[in-house]
Amino acid sequence: MRVYLDMEIRRIFCRRCQKVKQEKLDWLADSPFYTKRFAFYIGRRCRESSLRDVAKEFHLDWKTVKALEMQYMKEQLRRAGAPGLNVIGIDEVSIRKGHTYRIVVSDLERKRPIWFGGEDRSEKSMDLFFAWLGEKKSRGIHLAVMDMWKAFLKSTRNHAPQAAILFDKFHVIRHLNEALDKVRKSEYTRLSGKDRRFIKGQKYTLLSRRENLDTEGRFALRTLLKANKRLNVAYLLKESFCQLWEYKKESWAQKFFDNWRSSLKWQRLKPYEDFAQMIESHWDGITAFIQSEDKVSLGFVEGLNNKIRVIQRRAYGLRDEEYLRLKVLTCMLPVI
Repeated sequence: MRVYLDMEIRRIFCRRCQKVKQEKLDWLADSPFYTKRFAFYIGRRCRESSLRDVAKEFHLDWKTVKALEMQYMKEQLRRAGAPGLNVIGIDEVSIRKGHTYRIVVSDLERKRPIWFGGEDRSEKSMDLFFAWLGEKKSRGIHLAVMDMWKAFLKSTRNHAPQAAILFDKFHVIRHLNEALDKVRKSEYTRLSGKDRRFIKGQKYTLLSRRENLDTEGRFALRTLLKANKRLNVAYLLKESFCQLWEYKKESWAQKFFDNWRSSLKWQRLKPYEDFAQMIESHWDGITAFIQSEDKVSLGFVEGLNNKIRVIQRRAYGLRDEEYLRLKVLTCMLPVI
C-alpha cells in the first residue's frame, strides 16, 4: 500500500551567516520526497533487478530509482568501512568496447572489492590505488595476487616492496590453454581431408577439464585424442600441469616443473616451450602461493569479474561510471 506523509519542514533564518536553512530529518532520504527506509528497500530490490524493472513495479521514474539506489549503496560502503589490507587481488575489467579498462582491487581475506578506478590498466592508473590507500596501509600488504601484467607488478613493487607477488593460477592456466589451442590449430593446418574431421569444432571440448564435460563431450574428447597423437600428448601435459599448485614445498614444485619441462623434449610443441619459458621467468610469482602461510582463494578475483559482467549485461551496459563503481564495490556486501 502506498502511503503519503504530509510534513511541514521548518525553515530557519540564521542571524550569524545571514542564510535561510532547512530543518534536517534523519529518516528522510537525500530526496525529500521519500523516506530513507523506502530508499533502502528500493536499493535491496535493485540488487536483483534492473532499474527499469524496479521503476515499473513502483511507478517511479528510472532516474529516481537510480538516485535512491545510489544512496543505499553509499550507506553500505559507509557501514562496511575501510579495513586494513593484508592480501589483495588485482585485475582489470573491460567497461566498454575499444580496450577501455578499469582496475579492480579486492580484499581477498574478506572477499570484497575495495577499489575501482583508474583510466586504463597502466602503471599510472595502478598508482592511483596506492595513493588512495595511503603509505601506511600500503606497508601492511604482505601478499598481492595478480596476472602477469608488468604495469601491476611494477607499481606494486614500488609502493609495497614488502609484499610477495603471486601470479593468479587462472591467468597462468589461460596462457597454457592458449598454447594448447595453438597446437590444435597447427594440427588442423597440417592435416587434410577426412583427418580434419576429428579436430574441427572441438576447441572447447579440448580446452575444458574432463570432469566438466558431459557424456557426449567426453566421447568426442576420447575420439579426438585417440585420432591425433600430438594433441593427446599436449592435452595430457596441460592436465598434469595443474598439479603444480598442490605441492607444499617449493623444492618439490621446482622438481615437478623441471620434469614437466623435460617431457617436452622431442615433442615438437613450440607453444608449450614458449609457455615453459614464461613460467621460468616468472617463477617467484608462481611459487609465492606455496610459500605463503595463509592460503587465499585464487578464484575470487575471476568470480568477481564474472559478477561484474552480469551487472553490465543486466543493464545492457552502464554509461555512468560512478554508478558502476558503486555497483562493483557493494556487490559482495551484506544487505542493510
